[in-house]
Amino acid sequence: MKIAYISTYPPRECGLATFNQNLMRAINANFPERKSLADGGFVVALNDSENLQEYEYPDEVKYIIRQDHQKDYIRAANYINTSNADVCIMEHEFGIYGGESGIYILPLINRLEKPLISILHTILKDPSYVQRIIIREIAEQSSKIIVMSQRAVEFLTSIYDIPADKIQIIEHGVPDVEAPAENPVKTLSSFKNHRVLLTFGLLSRNKGLETVVKALPRIVEKHPDVMYVVLGNTHPGVIKSSGEEYRDHLKSLAQQLGVSANLAFINKFVSEEELVNYLTACEIYVTPYLNEAQITSGTLSYAVGAGAAVVSTTYWHATELLANKRGRLFDFKNSDALADTVIELLDQKRVLKELKQNAYEYGLHLRWPVVGAEYIKVAQEASVTFDFSDKILKNSIVDPEILPKFSLTHVLRLTDDTGIVQHAKYGIPNLKEGYCLDDNARALIMALMAYQRNKSREAFELLPVYLSYIHYMQTDDGNFRNFLSFDRRYLDEVGSEDSFGRTIWALGHLIGCAASNSYREFALEIFHKSVPHFSTLRHLRGLANTIIGISLYLQVYPTDEGMVKILTNLTQPLIDAYENTQSADWQWFEEKMTYDNAILPLALLHSCEITGNEDAKRIALNTMAFLDKLTLSNGYLSPVGNDGWYYRGGTFPTFDQQAIETMAMVLMHFQAYQIFRVPQYIEKMFLSYKWFLGENTLRAPLYDHETKGCCDGLLPGGINRNQGAESTLAYLISHLTVLKAFELEYEYNKYGKQKVEIC
Repeated sequence: MKIAYISTYPPRECGLATFNQNLMRAINANFPERKSLADGGFVVALNDSENLQEYEYPDEVKYIIRQDHQKDYIRAANYINTSNADVCIMEHEFGIYGGESGIYILPLINRLEKPLISILHTILKDPSYVQRIIIREIAEQSSKIIVMSQRAVEFLTSIYDIPADKIQIIEHGVPDVEAPAENPVKTLSSFKNHRVLLTFGLLSRNKGLETVVKALPRIVEKHPDVMYVVLGNTHPGVIKSSGEEYRDHLKSLAQQLGVSANLAFINKFVSEEELVNYLTACEIYVTPYLNEAQITSGTLSYAVGAGAAVVSTTYWHATELLANKRGRLFDFKNSDALADTVIELLDQKRVLKELKQNAYEYGLHLRWPVVGAEYIKVAQEASVTFDFSDKILKNSIVDPEILPKFSLTHVLRLTDDTGIVQHAKYGIPNLKEGYCLDDNARALIMALMAYQRNKSREAFELLPVYLSYIHYMQTDDGNFRNFLSFDRRYLDEVGSEDSFGRTIWALGHLIGCAASNSYREFALEIFHKSVPHFSTLRHLRGLANTIIGISLYLQVYPTDEGMVKILTNLTQPLIDAYENTQSADWQWFEEKMTYDNAILPLALLHSCEITGNEDAKRIALNTMAFLDKLTLSNGYLSPVGNDGWYYRGGTFPTFDQQAIETMAMVLMHFQAYQIFRVPQYIEKMFLSYKWFLGENTLRAPLYDHETKGCCDGLLPGGINRNQGAESTLAYLISHLTVLKAFELEYEYNKYGKQKVEIC
C-alpha cells in the first residue's frame, strides 16, 4: 500500500512536521521489506516560504505547496491523483494552510480521487464561521477522521455535527526506544547534580513557562538542587515577529525572583533519541499551558511515553492522558499550586516512582509501531470501501433534498417600514448605508416568488414595503432615483441604468404574478410612467434588465403592439454588440466580461420567447454556451471575478466572486429549460445554485444556516462574511427558482412536452 501524506515536513521545525515523519516511519516499520520511507509513499509538503529551496527536503518529499498560493493546492491534487498512491493521509492544523483559517486546503481535498484520512490536531470549542465550515467539509470529504482524545470526539459530534461513526480515536504516538543504561544527558552541567524539572517544545507565550519560573523560589527554598530546564528553539513564527523576546522575558523574570541559577535554556531542536534521554533524565516533566483549549499535545504524549512523572495544567488532553494516577494536575497560572505539587513529589520518592511507572506502562501502547499498525488498518479499510463514483455522484446529482429550508429570517432582519437595507456587518443590518432601488426591486421579485409558492403571509406583508419604496423613488418624469439614506433623504437625482432596468424587471414580474388586482394596477401605473425612458437606455445591462421586465409584461398583455416594438428595438443593441465583437474564440457582447454577465443571454432568451427573433435565439445560445464553458468546465461554478474583469485574450479573474453572478446563471439556465426543455439546463442550473452551498472554488458555503443570510462574496483568502441584501436576495431568488424548476420538470415528465405554466 502506497500513501500520499499532506503535511509540513522536516527540516521545517514544526510539530506536525515531526508527527508526520514519525507516522511514515511507524507505518513503514510494519513492512520490514521497505528500505526507505519513499518505498511506502510520498509527502506533499507545506512551505511557509515562497522559496521552494528554503528547506532541503529528503527524497520522500515529491511535491511542495507554497502556503499562500492557491493554485499550488490544485496542482497538488492533480499530482496525487496521477500518482500510484492508494490512500491519502492529511495532517490538519488551521495555521499551516493558506487563506482564511487555511481554507485553501478545501479545493485540494475536494479534487482528490483517492480515499482521504484526515488527522485533526486542533479542534476548537468555539470555532469561527469559516473554521466550522472547514472542519465539516474535511469530514465530508474524508473516509475517516482521526483524533487523539475522547474530548475531540465530543466536540466533533456536538459542535460540528459530524457523525460519530466517521471518527476514530488513535492516540498520539511516542518513540519506540528505551532509556540508555548510561544516559549522556545526565552529564550535562544543567543536569549533573541537579533534580531537573523539564519542559520541551517550540517556545511561544502560550506555553505559560513563566508559571514555572514563578514557582521556582518556593521550590528552590525547599530543594536548592532543583534546575528548571527549558529545551527547544523559539517557534519560527515568533522569531520572525518578535525574535527572542519571550526567552529574554523569562530570563529577566528569573533574575527578579532570584532564581537565575536555577533556570537553564537548551536552545536546540533535538532528535527523538535525544528527547527520550532528556525525558528519562529529568525528575519531573511540566506542561504549564495557559488555557484548556489544547485538544492534543505531542510533548505531553512523549513525556508519558518515556515514563516521565508529569505535572500539568488542566488542559483537555492532559485531563485525559494523566488520569488514573498517570500524572498530576494544577490550575492554570497557579504557581503556588505547582510549587506545592512539585515539592510533594520531590519529598516523596515512592509517589514519584509510582507516577513514572504508571506513565511508562500506559505509554507502551502509544509507541509508534503500534500506532502505525492502527493507521494501516484504517487505510486498508478506506481503500476497500472508497468508491470515487459515489463522490462524483454526490457532487453532481440534482437533488432537491440538499436544499436548506427556505427562510425569510434575514430578509425580515434587513427590512423596516421604508424598505430593505443595502448592507450588513456580518448578519447585522448596517443602517449607515441606507437603502437602494436595486435591492428593493430584487426584494419585490423574491417576495412575489415566495408568496406565489405557498401563499406565505410573511412574504405577502413584505410586498407593499418594497413596492412603496419603488414608488417613492420614482421621479415626476417617470425615472427613478436609486439611493436613500436611513433618515429618508434622497442621495441622488437619477439612478443608474442598471437600477432602472432591475426596477422594470420587478414591475414586470409583479404585473405577471400579482398578489391582487390592486398590486397589478399600481405596478402598471409605475411601469407606464417609466416607458419614455426606455429609449434613452444605452448600457447593455440596463437594456437587458429592462428587456426582461418588458417580456414579463408582454406575457400578460401580448397584444400591446407598441410594447412589442419597444422590446424589439431594445433587443437590437444587444444583437449588434454581439455581431460587432464576436469571433470564433470570443462569443460575447463586449471586449471584456464584467459583472452580472448571464443577464445578457438571459435577456435574449426572454426576448426571443416573446418575439420569435431567431437572431436573439442564436446569440443567446452561443453566448450561454461560451459562458458555461468559461465558468462551469471545472464541474462547479466559478464565475468571472470582479477583481479585474476578464478581457479578451487576458487572464480569467477567479476572485472576487459575487452572488448576483450566480443568480443570473441560475435564472439563465432555468429560462433556457422553460423554452427548450433540454434536461441539461436543469442540471447546469442546479450546479450553479450549489455555488451558494459550497460547490465553488474554495469549497466554502456562502449560505449561512445560522442567520439564514448569504455572505457577500468569495475572496482570494476566504469568504466576505458580511451578509447584505444583494447577496441574500440573490440566494433566495436562486433557491426559489430551483424549487420552481423541480416542479416544472416533474409536471413536464408527468404530462409530456406541452408547456406547463408555473408562476
